[in-house]
Amino acid sequence: MADSLASQIITAIGGPENVRSLTHCATRLRFELADASKVDQNALEHMKGVLGAVPQSGDRFQVVIGGGVATVYENIMHLPEMANAGAASASGEGQKSNADVKAEARSKARGKVAWLDSFFEYLADSFRPILGVLLGASIIIALVNLLISLNVIPNDEVSAGWVFVKAIWKGVFYFLPIMVAYNASKKLKVDPWLGGAIMAILMTPQFTSLMDAKTTTCVENAALGTKSCTANIFGIPMALSDYSGNVFVPLLMAAVLALVYHGLKKIIPESVQLVFVPFFCMIIVGALTAFIIGPIGVWVGNGLGVGLAWMNTHAPFIFAIIIPLLYPFLVPLGLHWPLNALMLMNIQTLGYDFIQGPMGVWNFACFGATAGVLFIAVRDKDKDMRQTALGALAAGLLGGVSEPSLYGIHLRYKLVYKRMLVGCGLGGVVIAVLGWLFPSVTAAGQTVHGVTTTAFAFTSLLTIPVFDQMWVYAVSIAVSFLTSFFLIITFDYRTPEQKAEVLARAAADQKAAAPTVEAKEAAPAATTATATATATKTEAPAAAAAATTVVNAPVAGHVIALDETGDPVFASRALGEGVGIQPTDSEVVAPVSGVLQTVAETGHAFGIKTDDGVEVLVHVGIDTVKMNGEGFAVKVKADERVNAGDPLVSVDFAKVKDAGYSTTTLMTVLNTAALTSVTPKTGIDVKAGDEVIDIQR
Repeated sequence: MADSLASQIITAIGGPENVRSLTHCATRLRFELADASKVDQNALEHMKGVLGAVPQSGDRFQVVIGGGVATVYENIMHLPEMANAGAASASGEGQKSNADVKAEARSKARGKVAWLDSFFEYLADSFRPILGVLLGASIIIALVNLLISLNVIPNDEVSAGWVFVKAIWKGVFYFLPIMVAYNASKKLKVDPWLGGAIMAILMTPQFTSLMDAKTTTCVENAALGTKSCTANIFGIPMALSDYSGNVFVPLLMAAVLALVYHGLKKIIPESVQLVFVPFFCMIIVGALTAFIIGPIGVWVGNGLGVGLAWMNTHAPFIFAIIIPLLYPFLVPLGLHWPLNALMLMNIQTLGYDFIQGPMGVWNFACFGATAGVLFIAVRDKDKDMRQTALGALAAGLLGGVSEPSLYGIHLRYKLVYKRMLVGCGLGGVVIAVLGWLFPSVTAAGQTVHGVTTTAFAFTSLLTIPVFDQMWVYAVSIAVSFLTSFFLIITFDYRTPEQKAEVLARAAADQKAAAPTVEAKEAAPAATTATATATATKTEAPAAAAAATTVVNAPVAGHVIALDETGDPVFASRALGEGVGIQPTDSEVVAPVSGVLQTVAETGHAFGIKTDDGVEVLVHVGIDTVKMNGEGFAVKVKADERVNAGDPLVSVDFAKVKDAGYSTTTLMTVLNTAALTSVTPKTGIDVKAGDEVIDIQR
């Protein structure tokens, strides 16, 4: 039996023999499988410790774990049954795609242009392995800024203590080009140490000292506040730049290195490749990088940074609003990495970045939606979602990581996006208005309209202090967070079927935990009397309500058992006991009197709660939600009171059939587990209003 989480995951993924390769990133296990159809996705999604299960194109599959993914990965790799599984697992070889997207999203947005798909995967894999150190450095920066703002430590860059603290986080960003070169080279199947070594050439004291040589000519760039220098190397002019923190140069260099590296391996005998391939690569690519690739990379990065800076200065409203609205679609597709590279380039060239402020608005709208889901999960006693949302919210608010929220919740419940985008847009408007009214001043004395930062920070609660005009940023992210939060708890994030399933499961759990009938009868008479008296006082309206003993047919037709409907969810009784009706009429009516708790916008589902607490779901057709309301004329609204026999919706069942969907109308008693018995009457022909379910309280 699979006891550990690692064993359970491997079992659900189809066994060790189904694993061709396994890698992991900041939050997810990434499987390449022999046969993706063997995966038990339902088991994974309901597994304790798993935030989500994401199928991808081909035979790839992702399992979302969250912050503890590295531990789970190690536990899996140390399983005895994994000893010979997936020869490429340890090294990550054979992993062709690390795109962050569900299968249906990928089919729409990725894979249509192969080279473009590969380009974004190249960017993602060049940055993803260093997210941990970037996050750690950003938190150090945030804490230092907070201590300075509270006057706990002086803003003094002269003292030895300050210099040491700065070195802790500065080292990450100064040597970032070497780290990116290492990862990019590895992605292109080049010796990663070779890529790192070539990039290090441009960062040695000997190379940087060329900028101060007497024969070097330099020109100041007033717009960027940088210095461009040209040195004479063996009679050839070389443009010099400060490459610390640069990300475009190592990305370009690794691409050229891959061509040279693989070309040399084809012509140099294998017996001497260990010596001569690195030798020629360092000479050829090192020279190309210093003379050509480096200057081009700096020029590209500067150009993009200046272009966005122009938009931020001349059209700040558009810029501040479009960034939060784009990110919810860029991140799941893995298309946000170019913007991350631009943030780093802005800090390197301009001395500050202006993208992260609006980006934080999106992040906190995302976290606000997750907080709303957590609130509903606690209210509805949904244990699985409560665990998922709590872990995702902690990862977001404390680490600034949105993937657990996206993969554990948002992409599984698409209604979340409708609520969350409102928070993104409203937060963008706030940061645009306040950023314009209260501009910030950079260290160089330049006035910038918008929220800026001098650090690459993961936008979390801990990194708020790194932003200039901190109060503007705080107000903006608070607006986006609270807007998404209240929209989720007000309008929910689930379809009627999903909500009904949760409520039914919670009712079943509650009944299982309740005392038995015998135990209740054995309780002292005084306790029973007291409880009865209390119930009489506090639940007078419910006691006065007429008991519901029958549920009528919502539509004329032939009654069948749930097992015969062809819908596995209803047949499993997860939504309670009930019946299916093969309709002969187009009018669907209320089967009981009560209040409409849910009315699907598409008109295919209605939830009614009677005065004495019986909850009935009417589901018109199977998979008819995909018709988006076409052929459904809804006649009621949520929270309305209806009497048995009142019309709910008129349905063009011929159109339903033409669309390829079953017309069978299903009806269940959602809180079956809380009742003594729910008995369906099947195998009969009925008219709307005839009795089809008997209920005993």
